[in-house]
Amino acid sequence: MKKIVVILSVLILTHSCKDNTETSINEQVSENVKEKQPKKSVKSLKEELTNKGFQIFDYVDEKTKDTILMQQYYIAFLKKGTIRNQNEEEANKLQSEHLAHLGKMYELGYADISGPFGDDGDIRGITIYNVPTQAMADSLANADPMVKAGRLEIEIHPWWAAKGFSLR
Repeated sequence: MKKIVVILSVLILTHSCKDNTETSINEQVSENVKEKQPKKSVKSLKEELTNKGFQIFDYVDEKTKDTILMQQYYIAFLKKGTIRNQNEEEANKLQSEHLAHLGKMYELGYADISGPFGDDGDIRGITIYNVPTQAMADSLANADPMVKAGRLEIEIHPWWAAKGFSLR
């Protein structure tokens, strides 16, 4: 009986390792495919952004002399709202819906980054919207269930950043 348990354990372990290896290899292949896709030329990227209604301009870095494409984004400050009397169950439900909304905005390509602040101040967090107009950013931000419930309020400002640069 002991031998059967050992054999089954080895088979289960082997099978689970195989699945993880296949997933890992599939993820690596997917990443390699993404990396090998041809990059758009700056000219075609500018045309695409302009055609979609985005505001852009070129910035020349004085030190490197590189030309950097700047794009206007919209940063939404999520501020503590006036209606915060929800019970714990309702507040938790709203938080789940809020996170689902932000996840959907990211998946659809409308929001590039979101996150809470680490203190308990009046400004609770931010979302950076990658959309062509402030009206669109405002509409998407105000569709958040936390905002609709009054638990959060939105303040949006245009914000310029280098296109394609990442956080470090």
